[in-house]
Amino acid sequence: MPKTWFITGATSGLGLEMARQLLPEGHAVIATARRPDALAQLRQNHPARLEVVQLDLLEPGGIASAIESAFDRHKRIDVIVSNAGYGLFGAAEELSTTQIDRQIAANLAGSIHLIRAALPFLRKQGGGRIVQVSSEGGQIAYPGFSLYHATKWGIEGFVESVAQEVAPFGIDFIIAEPGPTGTNFGTNLDRAEPLAAYEETPAGAVRHAIRDGSFEIKGDAARTVAAMISAAQSDAPPLRLALGSTAYSSISRALAARLTALEAQQAVAKSADRQDF
Repeated sequence: MPKTWFITGATSGLGLEMARQLLPEGHAVIATARRPDALAQLRQNHPARLEVVQLDLLEPGGIASAIESAFDRHKRIDVIVSNAGYGLFGAAEELSTTQIDRQIAANLAGSIHLIRAALPFLRKQGGGRIVQVSSEGGQIAYPGFSLYHATKWGIEGFVESVAQEVAPFGIDFIIAEPGPTGTNFGTNLDRAEPLAAYEETPAGAVRHAIRDGSFEIKGDAARTVAAMISAAQSDAPPLRLALGSTAYSSISRALAARLTALEAQQAVAKSADRQDF
């Protein structure tokens, strides 16, 4: 059955691919973009079902306004897809204060403001679904992506908490966790000015791999988006959805290692309890 989808960051990458897959299937799409003209061709191909809204996640007031006006026009929105964001690369010491603040504002605060703005309307209509596009980087970490990981680990914690708060209202969440995928993510990286001290370090090795194209990218954007759409339309989607073999194996290894480390600390953990329990 056709649904109405609200997708942020729809001019490129997974957001654009999602709009391209949904529209021919008869769904209505509200696509947000900092540069609406970038979606002119897609709007020309689907004039009746695609609405393009100018939105910059760095402007919280604009987020609330865009959500409110979208619900006013469409009355019901079934799926909110919080997809907009970008990557910031550089060892933590290399990053500028401006780069740090902008990454947090766009990837973390922007997603939080979007979700908060949507909740009253989803409650009023009796439920809905929010897809938060995270990354395998919300469960693991690569050197050189510290601030990107901070935003992804942060939004996953936020969503896991909010999902419990709003479940009684029929609102549920999917945290999509793609591994390295063939999009323009690497092309659009904000890169810090390198310091020579990090040249022969793990951060330097990742920098070289990105630069020379040896950083392995197995994920297919179209297949990744198809899996996200399928989960979003299922009756009981998982809270977390790993996408791609790289994401599956890296997250699996990380969780197993954390569990092993935790189990080794059982005695010391219990020793910190009050003795009257």
